[in-house]
Amino acid sequence: MGWFGSTLLRYGTSGAYNSFSMIQANCRARFTAADFDFVVRTLARSQSESVSLVDLLADSETRDSVLDSPRLVEAILCNDSQLRISSQFYFYVLARYVLRDAGIRDRKLCDYVGSLLENFSRAHLLRGPQVEADESPRQYLSDMLIALSRATRDEAFLLRAHVGNYSLFISGIFHENTQRRSLRGAPDIGFYENIGRRNYHLVASHATARRCELNDVYAELADRFRDVRLALNQLADRLLNLDEGDRPPLV
Repeated sequence: MGWFGSTLLRYGTSGAYNSFSMIQANCRARFTAADFDFVVRTLARSQSESVSLVDLLADSETRDSVLDSPRLVEAILCNDSQLRISSQFYFYVLARYVLRDAGIRDRKLCDYVGSLLENFSRAHLLRGPQVEADESPRQYLSDMLIALSRATRDEAFLLRAHVGNYSLFISGIFHENTQRRSLRGAPDIGFYENIGRRNYHLVASHATARRCELNDVYAELADRFRDVRLALNQLADRLLNLDEGDRPPLV
């Protein structure tokens, strides 16, 4: 079993979806009681500290500061036993850690990237959205780009958002595989950076993005695509255990 499959078994499936869903910046809104219990057990050194942490976690602003503790990352990575935390907590904490290290401190953006990683840890969600109910899922980036030529404005929004997300994920998490394939004529990292940046830029001005309060996230991803991509390279190289069976189709 590859890393993405084993991740769901080890860290929970409470964030799983049954069909294509637009990615939201909502990891923090979906943390579970088990996640907060893990935070308290990891950070508290006494009963009184446990009580104080519970109070801090009840407030959204102080909760964010608590979640930035590097001790949480260490506890996640050094724990050999099965962790009773949700997949959205796992990916948010790791994404926040590498993005902050890269100088990207916007929590909403970190939340979105964590949600992106959580969603794409389920291989079937790497496929693009189906515009028509009876059509086959789009597994390749080229299929998604072709579909844009006949998509409505709303359909194009979903497709472009997915192309941006897919490009960031492939060039971020699977950068070494992408580079190796480019030596044999496949698109290189620069291709994914350009196409990801362009599609994020286009969806940032869409009415749906404003309605979902994602226009600022898309705009920043367009502006800082390379910075986020390099942070995800660090995540893949230092913190995640990827094997050959995890590789998705690229183009």
